[in-house]
Amino acid sequence: MKKWRCTVCGYVHVGDEPPEKCPVCGADKSKFEEIIEEIPVEEKSEEDDTLKEPEPAALPLSTGGGPYHFVISQLLKHHAHPISVHIPNGVLPVSFIFIILATIFGFISLGTAALCNMAFVVISLPFVLFSGYIEWKNRYQGLLSSLFIAKIAAAAIVTVTAVLLVVWWVVDPGVLQAPSLARKIFIFVSFIMLAAAGIAGHIGGKLVFKE
Repeated sequence: MKKWRCTVCGYVHVGDEPPEKCPVCGADKSKFEEIIEEIPVEEKSEEDDTLKEPEPAALPLSTGGGPYHFVISQLLKHHAHPISVHIPNGVLPVSFIFIILATIFGFISLGTAALCNMAFVVISLPFVLFSGYIEWKNRYQGLLSSLFIAKIAAAAIVTVTAVLLVVWWVVDPGVLQAPSLARKIFIFVSFIMLAAAGIAGHIGGKLVFKE
């Protein structure tokens, strides 16, 4: 049986032909390449090794592209997006729990903590989105399959709702303190934000683990 690798996400398919679509990222059949197994070479003698010319050293990542290329290569090399995306995915659930507790028990301090957490998320989102864009364009070839469209849409929803909630809370600090339609809408928007962050995280995990 032949092996085929998706050049977008790295998924490996076993079969006589590549699949019509990658089951992980949704790339079409043309994005697959056949994996050619290398035949083991017989061991060489020490004399052959001594005569072998040394291979040229790898060029530094900053070669040929200037400072911008260097920054991009470092972001990809050190997996900046998977690291930075843990901020909204980790802090937003805590913010949502604090909002619910502040609503139920009327604790102003928990509401303030939730606001601070969401403000921190909003501050971190520009870097998260930028690193995600770099990852998508370079590592995944800018593929616009349904999976990536869903991930981009989820990231956009998280960004818009987080900014909206922070601005709303600054304008109306007492939105959670008294039963009202505004409070219900505020909590609903918070839930949408949390759900979108969960969807984006789920898709990211699918790309990483190829499952």
